[in-house]
Amino acid sequence: MKNVFNTTDTNEIIARINTLTPTTTAQWGKMDVAKMLAHCNVSYELVYDNIHPKLNFFMRFIIKTLVKPKVVNEEPYTKNGPTGAMFIVKSDKDFETEKARLIAYINKTQALGAAHFEGVESHGFGVLTSTQWNNMFYKHLNHHLAQFGA
Repeated sequence: MKNVFNTTDTNEIIARINTLTPTTTAQWGKMDVAKMLAHCNVSYELVYDNIHPKLNFFMRFIIKTLVKPKVVNEEPYTKNGPTGAMFIVKSDKDFETEKARLIAYINKTQALGAAHFEGVESHGFGVLTSTQWNNMFYKHLNHHLAQFGA
């Protein structure tokens, strides 16, 4: 698996993002490319921005028990899998704004490095290792970039 904390891998991810245009179409799924970028930004908003509501105990338990193992492992996501409610982007988004936000988040994550993320608590999964953070970030980005042929 690629490593979001590695400069070479981060540059490759950003190069893939830079191949997208406002008219790039999905090979599967319902999102347009701007909504996909906004959707990918949610993963980073949960880390860096305090704009999403905290989950109650029951939801955290369900997510940690059922979702976490699938998100932090190294197995790729399947096409058209379920999406958590806070990740569903309903309104139209500006492609360039979302693209710039995503690239900035990716660069910030890489600059902070793996050590920064070791043992850090996530919004819904509890404490994660830096490897789990990497798997979560990379798998999600790779899945959606592949969705749009990037």
